[in-house]
Amino acid sequence: MFRKPAAFALLGFGVVLSALILIFPPIPSFDYDFEQFFPQDDSDLAFYQSYEKEYGSDNDYLLIALQNPNGAVFSPDFLQQQNEIKAELAQLDGVDTLISIFDLELPIIGLFGVTYSKVLNLNNSEQLEQSKAKMEQFKGSLISSDGESLLFLIKNDPNLSKNEGDTLYREIRDIFQKNSITPRAIAGKIQTQGDFVTLMQAEFGLFLGASLVLILLALILIFRTWWGVIVPVLVLSLGILWAFALILYTGKALDIMSVMQPTIFLIVGLSALVHYFTQLKKKLRTGKSKEIAVYETFQELTFAVGLTIFTTAVGFLSLYFTSIPALKAFGLWTGIGIIVLFFSLIILTPGLLYLFPIGGKKENQKQNQSALQGLLFWILKKRKIVLLSFVGVTGVAVILGSQLKVNGYLLDNLPLDHPIQEDFAYFDQYYGGSNPLEIYLEVGDSAASILDLEVLKEIEKLEVKLLESFGERQLISPLSLVKSLNQAQNQGSLAAFTFPSQGQYLRMRRYFDQVIKVEGPKVFLDDQKSGRISSRVADLGSLEMGKKRAALLDFVHEEINPQLLKVRWTGTAYLIDRGHESVTRQMFQGLLVAFGVVGLIAGFLFRSWRLSFILLIPNIIPLVWMLGLMYLLGIEFKLTTSILFTVAFGIAVDDSIHFMAKLKTELEGGKNLFYAIKRTFLEAGRAIILTTVILVSGFALLSFSQFGVTHFTGLLISFTLVFALLADLFLLPLLLLPLKKVWDKKAAIRATP
Repeated sequence: MFRKPAAFALLGFGVVLSALILIFPPIPSFDYDFEQFFPQDDSDLAFYQSYEKEYGSDNDYLLIALQNPNGAVFSPDFLQQQNEIKAELAQLDGVDTLISIFDLELPIIGLFGVTYSKVLNLNNSEQLEQSKAKMEQFKGSLISSDGESLLFLIKNDPNLSKNEGDTLYREIRDIFQKNSITPRAIAGKIQTQGDFVTLMQAEFGLFLGASLVLILLALILIFRTWWGVIVPVLVLSLGILWAFALILYTGKALDIMSVMQPTIFLIVGLSALVHYFTQLKKKLRTGKSKEIAVYETFQELTFAVGLTIFTTAVGFLSLYFTSIPALKAFGLWTGIGIIVLFFSLIILTPGLLYLFPIGGKKENQKQNQSALQGLLFWILKKRKIVLLSFVGVTGVAVILGSQLKVNGYLLDNLPLDHPIQEDFAYFDQYYGGSNPLEIYLEVGDSAASILDLEVLKEIEKLEVKLLESFGERQLISPLSLVKSLNQAQNQGSLAAFTFPSQGQYLRMRRYFDQVIKVEGPKVFLDDQKSGRISSRVADLGSLEMGKKRAALLDFVHEEINPQLLKVRWTGTAYLIDRGHESVTRQMFQGLLVAFGVVGLIAGFLFRSWRLSFILLIPNIIPLVWMLGLMYLLGIEFKLTTSILFTVAFGIAVDDSIHFMAKLKTELEGGKNLFYAIKRTFLEAGRAIILTTVILVSGFALLSFSQFGVTHFTGLLISFTLVFALLADLFLLPLLLLPLKKVWDKKAAIRATP
């Protein structure tokens, strides 16, 4: 397959394929949908999807806070201007509802039934002054708690595509710009998605370019020959073209996880080429012709390199067995892309090497081998110290790692100083929060309606507990509707917005049907068998929110009569937190798949379950050390950090497989175990060190990303690869030495005629 005629045929195929891709290029698209981080196997997701059909999405909104740059927020001119802007916004395509203080009306029950009075009356200065007294009720909801800004809450069409959402957000900004108004803060899905995608596009190009520069520098430093630079650059460039062409031709949009893929493809491909080129230069130095050297190099190494590429791909592909769509897609396409890249290496590289004039300089490698030999002898001499050191550090890492907490935030992936973070923080501070809070209510067997007085008493107890947990805020619920009616019976008095007495309740019942027909947020279904409590809270993190939710459910279990009222958490923020809470399960699912595949590979390759077990030890230890490092660096468990264990294992195990494949070759050549380990350490050790340096340098680039997931991937995997190198060089040889009797017995069996 790798002789010159076949290599040229493969090269020709690769050139034609690349030309076709360039002639018919795929159209890249970028997207970000945080709902792709919902755990799909969670029953809460199915429940929320049915809940959403009845009550609408709790996430398709845009919060806009408006301040008067020239004075008080209740200035007549400013209010009139904002009222006109509100009317313009409400007419935009894609705007479903716009809620503001301008349209709010309170019911008043008089002699002639229910009438409605505007909260904010702009007809004249006297009426405006009278309106101010009514505003106190809406501080923290439609007016900031400090009284310095007004809120527009735009509920957009939940079926908007990414492009339609971008268009709507741009039109909203244009209206404010036309009126010379700069919103104090903006937060919501269509804004966040757009900013995420803009940042993704910038980082995608940045890391692709930086990775190429890194590869050029690495190739110049390692090989110091023109062909050792040109050939890998051509091969890797075309390999990445093939990988992304395949991804894009399937219609897959590039997302936040895709930012890492160019760097991953480049450094994984380069580390494979280092093994090929190191072996090729070695053969050329011995005086072999180019044709023989190229053929023997690819014939001897392709199986071992293919195994390492496969195990790296497995590390990513195992993410497909998690329940998070974003992780499944990232793992699947990164794994497939790595395999495509490997095929590009074996299709293009031999032909290019035959095509270009290459040669090997006589170089003295004794100095490098002497250093490695000295290191091996020191390891063997200090084996007890080495083993105890690994045991001690691993023990400390286990203790530290056991203290890690699972905690994630909605905007984890954005830098802390990003304007979106500041805007969300503003709404958290002055409007009670930016994250939706949704609680499903259902009447028990002993109740007929969600509006029964006894059911309302249970809801009242629940809401009191909610306010104790999250602080004062406006809650929209069946009870808030009843409180509004009680206020209406008392001529709109703010003090009457409270739970009605039995007499007050009986008097207002006749008005229920009339009030229910008024447009507004839906708080219960037409059959009055179920309802909701809806509000907004600050993004406290999944850990703190988990504690508060658990405390509320404990309260429900102890204090709420299930025969009257049943309670269940739901909503998009809850589902995101559920995803973070599932990280341990997600991580172990991925690791078990990776361990199983690598164990099978080792068993097939070496025909020994002992070696399969030994191969796993120096690759599990770095993962344990990564746990300890996370604790020391203050990095918490979340969806985007839990996946790194599987990915790191898949990449780190490559060096162990190279080591073991070389050892197998030496043993099959008739060498005894000790000498075979020595030869393997000296020859494979240099390539392992080089590939680790390349991989660490490449992943270290990612640590400069502004995205949290990309930053932590670069930082933690870089450290883990260093840990894996230490384990392969210091620990693996010591673990293999006790197998001398096993190898001698196998050798004797093979030697028996």
